[in-house]
Amino acid sequence: MKNSRAWRHFVTITEHKLLVMKNCFRVGLFRQGLLHDLSKYSPAEFMTGVKYYQGTRSPNAAEREEKGYSTAWLHHKGRNKHHFEYWIDFSRANQGLAGAKMPVNYLVEMVMDRIAASRVYRGREYTDAAAWEYYQREQPYLTGVMHPETKAELEKILILLKAKGEGPAFAYMRKLLARGDY
Repeated sequence: MKNSRAWRHFVTITEHKLLVMKNCFRVGLFRQGLLHDLSKYSPAEFMTGVKYYQGTRSPNAAEREEKGYSTAWLHHKGRNKHHFEYWIDFSRANQGLAGAKMPVNYLVEMVMDRIAASRVYRGREYTDAAAWEYYQREQPYLTGVMHPETKAELEKILILLKAKGEGPAFAYMRKLLARGDY
């Protein structure tokens, strides 16, 4: 049973990685596409993934439910700049923790990550609205944590994806990357 779970987890994270890579390539993020989520194959993340594998959602969520935190997620977010949590630091202006504005290339990779996760976990039920719907479920936890400009741009892209599909959303992200900012 454990070996079967290990194989299924490996297939799931590899499918996710390949989808992110394909979409990153579509907008010109070749290096990021190739290197995306390599830490998921490290023992710190992979073994947790095997233990909590379900196939319908992130194993980190199950670990978090059991322990109150996820060791795999803490490892992952600290090594992968496409997660807004990577960009949280102390702020003198806010007198505590605050999100820094993400560079545009990592914001775009974050969108590709959300699209791929939605595709993998929803399977045939996936629509272009899936990444927006996932964002809406986590949105209450983001207030005051994600940088306001990053949050606004992420929402703009996810709404464009939901309303008009990948073609226009990817074209918009290519323009952002060419401009170098949002």
